[in-house]
Amino acid sequence: MSHLVAPSLLAADFGHLDRDISMINNSRADWLHIDVMDGSFVPNISFGQVLLPFIKKASTKPLDVHLMIHHPEKYVEQFADLGADVISVHYEACDHLHRVIQQIRNAGAKTGVALNPHTSVDLLEDIIEDIDLVVIMSVNPGFGGQKFIHNTLTKVRRLKKMITDVNASTQIEIDGGVSMVNAEELLKAGADVLVAGSSVFKADDPVAMVERLKSIEQYKSF
Repeated sequence: MSHLVAPSLLAADFGHLDRDISMINNSRADWLHIDVMDGSFVPNISFGQVLLPFIKKASTKPLDVHLMIHHPEKYVEQFADLGADVISVHYEACDHLHRVIQQIRNAGAKTGVALNPHTSVDLLEDIIEDIDLVVIMSVNPGFGGQKFIHNTLTKVRRLKKMITDVNASTQIEIDGGVSMVNAEELLKAGADVLVAGSSVFKADDPVAMVERLKSIEQYKSF
């Protein structure tokens, strides 16, 4: 299966969200990535429940919602009801991760677990078959436009081996600093979903940039 591209709305022009979402609708993007930040788990505040219905109405792409918040279990059903197709929560923010995963699935969304750069993928070994998506943070969460952390590649390779060893169907999503400079190497390492923010929305031709990211060969070297 070809890899997916999920432009991150955090890098869009907030004064022209309708225009930028329409642009993504007319591109080869697969998902629309939405970062929800609470100003506590991460040092920034972004989209929340009030805005999500408007994004859902404007977008023709599935909404990939990344909850960068403390106590995500309090909001899972609400975000699912508002239109989230994929909901990812942080390992670091959940006291009872398996319970939250079940909660997401019961709410009707695909289940994702995100890992900060310092968090080992080995911590997911006992639940890897229970989740649809692992989000590897390749920058420190909270702000767009950061520099890609190169050790991400090592984590992706280790996680891909963990997934294939148990014959799971879990996808690997890379979030942060993804561009044409590193996208090919990430796919070769085993990534399945590329979240691209600044590299898409700040490009001279965002639709063409999505096309370039989608057109990279999907590697099967792992």
